[in-house]
Amino acid sequence: MSQKIQKANNELIFLLKKLWSHLSRQRRMQFWLVFFLTLLSAVAEIISLGAVVPFLGVLVAPEKFFGNPLFYKIAHVLDIASPDALLLPFAITFAIAAVVAASIRMLLLWANTRLAFVIGSDISNEIYRRTLYQPFSIHLEQNSSEVSASLNYKVGYTVGVLLQLLTFISSAIQLIAVMMALLTFDPMVATIAAVGFGSSYVLISWIFKRKLAINAERISDESTQVIKAVQEGLGGIRDVLLDGTQPFYCDVYRRADYPLRLAMGNNIFMAGSPRFVMEAIGMVLIIGLAYGLSLQSGGIASALPLLGALALGAQRLLPALQQCYSAWAGIAGSRVALSETLKFLGQPLPQSLLKQNSSTFIFKDRICFEGVSFKYNNNGGLIIDNLNLEIPRCARIGIVGGTGSGKSTMLDLLMSLIEPTEGAIRVDGALITAQNRGAWQRVIAHVPQTIYLADTTLAENIAFGMPREDIDMQRVIQVSRQAKIADFIEGRPEGYNAFVGERGVRLSGGQRQRIGIARALYKQASVLIFDEATSALDNATEQEVMSAIEGLNRDLTVIIVAHRLTTIKHCDSIIELSNGKLVAQGTYDELMSCSASFRKMALTVN
Repeated sequence: MSQKIQKANNELIFLLKKLWSHLSRQRRMQFWLVFFLTLLSAVAEIISLGAVVPFLGVLVAPEKFFGNPLFYKIAHVLDIASPDALLLPFAITFAIAAVVAASIRMLLLWANTRLAFVIGSDISNEIYRRTLYQPFSIHLEQNSSEVSASLNYKVGYTVGVLLQLLTFISSAIQLIAVMMALLTFDPMVATIAAVGFGSSYVLISWIFKRKLAINAERISDESTQVIKAVQEGLGGIRDVLLDGTQPFYCDVYRRADYPLRLAMGNNIFMAGSPRFVMEAIGMVLIIGLAYGLSLQSGGIASALPLLGALALGAQRLLPALQQCYSAWAGIAGSRVALSETLKFLGQPLPQSLLKQNSSTFIFKDRICFEGVSFKYNNNGGLIIDNLNLEIPRCARIGIVGGTGSGKSTMLDLLMSLIEPTEGAIRVDGALITAQNRGAWQRVIAHVPQTIYLADTTLAENIAFGMPREDIDMQRVIQVSRQAKIADFIEGRPEGYNAFVGERGVRLSGGQRQRIGIARALYKQASVLIFDEATSALDNATEQEVMSAIEGLNRDLTVIIVAHRLTTIKHCDSIIELSNGKLVAQGTYDELMSCSASFRKMALTVN
């Protein structure tokens, strides 16, 4: 068990060092400023505790202090003539020391909290940035629920770890300061108190260590499952309502949320519960000391200053010990969440994606696939197998094939979202590489089957990704007319400022698709790709959308992946794929006459 605990401690130290390495230079400087403030708070604690003995001494026996050479000089400087007159200045001094110490502690709490949450914001932003910049192949492998959980729950726990770490450091320094002050009063009593309380907390830490580790795993796992349950239930709300599957999704959510909340609650209990035991032990110790000192010569009156100092010291010592233990428990209970956060924070940033290359790519002639093959991993089969084809500029190209034929993968290759395993893709004879990928992708606009619409205005959805103040409204109106959606938009009271609702719930399927077309046109791309953009529409709506597509400028290169063959009937050329291979290419009439598989597809689908 001791080896496991040592291993967990080493891992935790490693994670904290790794977290430190991700902090910016500014945040590290702020950390050292907070550390300096912590030292200042410790000095204030020593002064405030040191002031209590003279104050209580003057309160009980002022003549004794008046006879002391040091205090006599101070009294002479302050023009104090009698022992009783010492009480007011000493009371004021003690009060000022207490107020200053409390003010510094409050300032330290503010600084600790602010620094932890500012660093948390930095971490959250950096994880989001690094995630967005990952290659498309990485996004295909990642679970969106895990990413969401990291940005919400796990970054929150990381903020908690930072706050607890700062609390631990400040409490430990405060603890040392209080012990130094108590040792000057009575070394024996201070040592007994420190060893007794300290060993008690060490024992409690050892008892709770394993349970905290188990809860850390549970919190990390279940927070992901909670996000997943929410996404799945609300994402398919139409089917949930139609099928009456609310009990199922409620149960999925409950089975994830209940153990998560239970683990969180247990960690809070284990972090806070020792306080009450220690307070009781501290009170018993003070009572025992009071009784013992009262039996000595001079009675309780002579022991009152020392007893008051020890009581005040214990009142500071116990919270500092409890904060140290609570901070340690909080850090240990969030160890796995911290590890998961650091994993996302350590995602590599592809330099080719980071470079804001302003170069332009002017598509002049043709796109060529030269012996292109692709598979997602070394152990998997080929999704695209030795594909050779040409797509001329300004052509209307249709792509058909059964499920799993490689249509979408071919488009991803064309858009340079993934790279060929073998072969090459050239545009106007130039190989698409990391250096010109961004410029090539700016030439392309993609209209998927399901158009993502943000819960914002129609204009902002058309000029997607643009700040509102930078939107060119003239271009928005122009592309809306080209996509044949302008009449609908301009017929609404709010016009282009009308909100579409979450995921475009206020729009029909055909309207969403035409918004997607307008969005693609707003990009001013020269290559438009429609990936089964009309497959979810009824025949009448599909004809309206296809009419909008067919009415586009002939200077555009249009590539259409279609489910219904009538959708691509008027294309200049149709490419038929099967098992990643090009099996036929020609016009609609040519393929109907020479390709049995195409004719079968036409009979089956249409």
